[in-house]
Amino acid sequence: MSNTDSFIDEVTEEVQRDKLYATLRKYGWIGIVAVLAIVGGAAYNEWSKSKAETLAQANGDAITAALTSGGDDASARADALAAAGVNGSARIVADMVRSGELHAAGDTSGAIAALAPYTVDATLDAIFRDLAILKTAMIGAGDITPEDRIAQLAGIASPGAPYRLLAEEQIATAQVELGDIEAAVAGLRAIAQDVDATEALRRRSLQMIVALGADPIAQ
Repeated sequence: MSNTDSFIDEVTEEVQRDKLYATLRKYGWIGIVAVLAIVGGAAYNEWSKSKAETLAQANGDAITAALTSGGDDASARADALAAAGVNGSARIVADMVRSGELHAAGDTSGAIAALAPYTVDATLDAIFRDLAILKTAMIGAGDITPEDRIAQLAGIASPGAPYRLLAEEQIATAQVELGDIEAAVAGLRAIAQDVDATEALRRRSLQMIVALGADPIAQ
């Protein structure tokens, strides 16, 4: 019986091995593909990071070269930035800088036009979109009516917005232009008391309140 049992065990093991090999032959390619996918994915991630770093370096160099090539001429620097061939999200940064150069050169309409596509792009990160709106209001202070500036800035002065306090400061400035001193002072006091306000912003707010002939501290 022991010989019979041993023979049966050997046959059973052989059958199991045959099944295992058959399974590996049939489905083993899945494991190979999975391994290749993992290795390939890791390699692709490294390549992507390297490519992104190279692109960022190239964009940074292009912006620096454009600003340097223009020398002391703001208009020339703006032209160089427009022709710099900056790609990706760095293009937004280049256009922001170019807008400032155009404004410095006295081309307010050109400066606003450089920012215009970003002020209405709902898919853009708020960091960029709100900054474009803020810069437009500040650059266009002499060309855009106070009412329109307040309407533009109201959307980026909401709680949690990245440039909320700066937008509120510009709203107060526009309110002064409209002669609504009471509203402007109230807004400036709120800024001065806001825990998120920088020391420089608090100081500006208090100085503006005093310049308007009001008491920095609400009665």
